[in-house]
Amino acid sequence: MAVSGLDPELRAWCAEAVGHQFRDEALLLEALTHTTYANEHPGARANERLEFLGDSVVGMVIAAHLYERYPDLPEGELTKIRAAVVCEPSLASRARALGIGQQMRFGRGEAVAGRDRDSTLSDAFEALVGALYRDGGLEAAQRFVLRELGPLVEAARQGLVRVDYKTQLQEQLQRQGAAAPQYKLLVEEGPAHLRRFQVGVFFEGRLLGTGWGRSKKEAEQEAARQALMPDQRPG
Repeated sequence: MAVSGLDPELRAWCAEAVGHQFRDEALLLEALTHTTYANEHPGARANERLEFLGDSVVGMVIAAHLYERYPDLPEGELTKIRAAVVCEPSLASRARALGIGQQMRFGRGEAVAGRDRDSTLSDAFEALVGALYRDGGLEAAQRFVLRELGPLVEAARQGLVRVDYKTQLQEQLQRQGAAAPQYKLLVEEGPAHLRRFQVGVFFEGRLLGTGWGRSKKEAEQEAARQALMPDQRPG
């Protein structure tokens, strides 16, 4: 369904940057509509629901791709690669390269800062994937996701894409208006040249995750990674 009055430049951008011609152009507009715009314009739909859908689609597409591409890798390694690829910095980087921020609709006061904020761009990338899934099915969404994120997979496999799990966890808590998590050393063992540390990450007195490492920093990153697992997420 074509949207009356849709900016021809937006339609052209979508065809070139996204590589998809929407049958239902309302989905494209929704994917690019920030909450602040929807709050100021009754009838406009914010992209949060599409983001919710797109988040699952992106994760599933990358998980299936990893499963097929690396048949001999254990689950733990596959999880680490997926986390490095499907994370806020990676999605925001691709959104920035596509110019998604410049196409979004914002409310007053958010237009300048919001267009280049990682969390906003990452959410919009996922919303766009959700819109592609709704409009063209899994094939359209998969084609876009693998085109944009596929090159990161091998880089992550080789350890060239680093994930800062501590920052991810702190940003997630901050978006919920919560305080920063606390890291505590739980165990220190082994001789000086083979020292191992276990660290726990706590939120409001609750243990969210634990991790081992050859250094305290490494153990803290692993603890934060465990805390970010779906069944451990705070909130």
